[in-house]
Amino acid sequence: MDSTSRPTLRHDLPLSEQLDALTADIRKSPGDAKLRTHLAQLCMVMGNWERAVSQLQTATQLDASTIPMAQTYREAIRCEVLRERVFTGEISAQTVGEPAPWFAQLAQSLTSRASGEAALADDLQAQAFEQADAVPFSIDGRDVAWLADADSRLGPVCEVILNGQYYWLPFERIQSLEIEEPVDLRDLVWVPATLTLSNEGKHPVLIPSRYPLSYRQENDRLALSSLTEWQPLGEDTWSGLGQRMLVSDQDDHPFLSVRSIRALGAAAERP
Repeated sequence: MDSTSRPTLRHDLPLSEQLDALTADIRKSPGDAKLRTHLAQLCMVMGNWERAVSQLQTATQLDASTIPMAQTYREAIRCEVLRERVFTGEISAQTVGEPAPWFAQLAQSLTSRASGEAALADDLQAQAFEQADAVPFSIDGRDVAWLADADSRLGPVCEVILNGQYYWLPFERIQSLEIEEPVDLRDLVWVPATLTLSNEGKHPVLIPSRYPLSYRQENDRLALSSLTEWQPLGEDTWSGLGQRMLVSDQDDHPFLSVRSIRALGAAAERP
């Protein structure tokens, strides 16, 4: 979508009021593809997946130039629905290529927690964290000894949507990740990035900007990825809501403020 069709990011009005106002505008101009695209993005932020897909479809019928964007975000929505099922323990997370030795334990921890086996889930997470390689990175030019997701359910993995599929990708497999600056409402749900895997080519990806089900909270700032809140899972383990947060030995790193992540030294050359 070109810059002329990008809606202004609004943080001053409640999302429900924005939705009402935009719906009224569309009633007056039902053939305006830009309004339809804006509504689709607002529905993405609010987690109204079916309506978002419907508005994307209408936009493509009104303006063929929106077809590539609509296809990308229909896939993103499908992946988001799968992602929610992963985090509620209904299905297991998948990874790219051969799973790391600890990957199954981390994935199983979500299923165990959903089954009420919190102690087992904590133990599986702890085992995975201990076994995962601590890879040094440069994050926006600042060297760190290791990098992880601050959410205990994820830790050593980065969530990615690659080729229309949702994956958990170990940080140890990342050679570089170049993250675009958010400019659209949809970027507050999934931000575009360019991923380079070790000894492989570059791949366009989407990274979920916020933690799962953040839109279900009664705080628009969580849905808009402008706030991060933490909920205890167990002893010294936490799950996040709102904007994704990375953590390193140096600092916490709000994800939407990060532009570049690069592996350092031998880690950048690993097969």
